[in-house]
Amino acid sequence: MDAIPPQGRPAPRVAVVLFNLGGPDGPDAVRPFLTNLFTDPAILRVPGIIRRPLGRFVAARRTPAAQENYAVLGGKSPLLELTEEQARSLEAALAEEDATYRCFIAMRYWHPFTEAAVAAVQEWAPDEVVLLPLYPQFSTTTTGSSLDEWNRVAKRAGLDVPTTALCCWHSDDGFARSTAAIVRRALAEARAALPEGVPLRLLYSAHGLPESIVKRGDPYQWQVERSVAAVTEALGDPVDHVVCYQSRVTPQKWIGPSTEEEIERAGHEGVALLVCPIAFVSEHSETLVELDVEYREVAHKAGVPAYFRVPAQNSDAAFIAATADLIRRARAETRGSEITLGGHRGGRLCSFAGGRQCPKDRRDCPHEGRPALRPARDAATVA
Repeated sequence: MDAIPPQGRPAPRVAVVLFNLGGPDGPDAVRPFLTNLFTDPAILRVPGIIRRPLGRFVAARRTPAAQENYAVLGGKSPLLELTEEQARSLEAALAEEDATYRCFIAMRYWHPFTEAAVAAVQEWAPDEVVLLPLYPQFSTTTTGSSLDEWNRVAKRAGLDVPTTALCCWHSDDGFARSTAAIVRRALAEARAALPEGVPLRLLYSAHGLPESIVKRGDPYQWQVERSVAAVTEALGDPVDHVVCYQSRVTPQKWIGPSTEEEIERAGHEGVALLVCPIAFVSEHSETLVELDVEYREVAHKAGVPAYFRVPAQNSDAAFIAATADLIRRARAETRGSEITLGGHRGGRLCSFAGGRQCPKDRRDCPHEGRPALRPARDAATVA
């Protein structure tokens, strides 16, 4: 039953849409999942006439290796189930008297797609929609692509509901404190397992991007660095740490240093490693296979004295509470940029702190210049 506020009026119905990447739900889904990924214009930035055949070619070449990775996980990605758990936990955390919340999931490259999420939201008939990317840091390749897809699909479906999109929450205090608590526990366990005198280094590993995308103004790398700074401050521990980037998939130059390079450096220096996936808030192939299996083997071959990993947040209670607070603040936010979302003029784009957070040279910040999400007015800019 919907909550009834003290005034006696029905509580507003708020649909919270969780954006995530998605993952194959079986071996036969690996190739179409990769095809959807590599034919996305936000990922493969070549003219459309080339992109589709090239994307299909890249997907076909990568399918055997990807199937081997997912075989380690039982043949499929665990991401949907973990996101569903986050959605249920978030609904419980948002159970309050002034609104009725329901969470929906929109995966970008495999089921449930944005079309299914839009249809489910329409059927529920909310009074408001909040779009929450499960990517703390904004990139045109992740949150940007999901927002563009939502706008396209919702407009086509005629979903005209007041909508607020939260573009980023890289330095949110609740996110930083809940993540620091998980890191603190992992640090204690790693130190207890190490022989006396063996130094320990914390690697904050994030998914990489081609350097060309960052140079064009994508704010992702800047935001990853802000995340690490916020978590480091909340951690209050002077442990040696480095920011690095994983998952390079093309021959062009990617942002660095790479996680593999940092692992090899630690081996040369005789330093043990604790790896924290700073840009992922749920376990999936890039944590459970790339970090836990492939990079562990790299560490072993490089002579790293010991290799540990910080678990992803998943449905950690403090993380879910921080995420619920982000949603409440996004609903109350008045300093975001007015945009068109799903055909509804008057939708709002806000960061975790209200208006624009990115420096002016981050031209692909969604608060300026992106055709599908062009603000009606500029928000305050951090110089």
